[in-house]
Amino acid sequence: MTLTRRTLGIALSGLALAGSARAQGLPAPDQALVDRAVAYLEGLAEAKARFVQTDARGASSQGTVWLKRPGKARFAYDPPSGLLVVSNGSTVAIADSRLKTFDSYPLMSTPLSLFLAKTVRLDRGVRVTRVARMADGFNITARDGKKQTAGEITLTFRDTPLALAGWSVTDAQGRATHVQLVGLAPAPGLDPSLFVLKDPRPKNVGRGKV
Repeated sequence: MTLTRRTLGIALSGLALAGSARAQGLPAPDQALVDRAVAYLEGLAEAKARFVQTDARGASSQGTVWLKRPGKARFAYDPPSGLLVVSNGSTVAIADSRLKTFDSYPLMSTPLSLFLAKTVRLDRGVRVTRVARMADGFNITARDGKKQTAGEITLTFRDTPLALAGWSVTDAQGRATHVQLVGLAPAPGLDPSLFVLKDPRPKNVGRGKV
């Protein structure tokens, strides 16, 4: 499967748990779950997990993710994808060894900035629309409160102990991309080199930015 930048952006956008939930008048039990989820995310200083990403066509890819808040993350997709995504605290770099491309974004312009921030905010224009309980956890669904972007995000949390299990993003056409996390766990002492990604191309090759 060849992952497009759009597919990648959809997958990563699930990390953006943020919304003006306190201003929406959520029922107290739902607000308590949202608060609990935010407190958990803010306490996830360093972590590692396997992930499985499935797009709307049913095509899947998998890999390993490392997180170090604030600001740093590494998504290493398994072969044959050739895709590597790294946030170094200020920039998100995407390298594709198969396509021989390298692109970078300011971290603050990506959904990663909301999840990786020191404080996970609930007032960044994303509206929590539904909190649903399951036998072994709960889902939090949110959409763009400013209505500038169609679609919605659903984050899934497991209980006992509380853990982020994955997320799903549905676009305006109803197409969903799912990311499942497997074995997300604290990983203290991560090697700083995990969060460094330099442009591997020769100096005379143009460096594009998306």
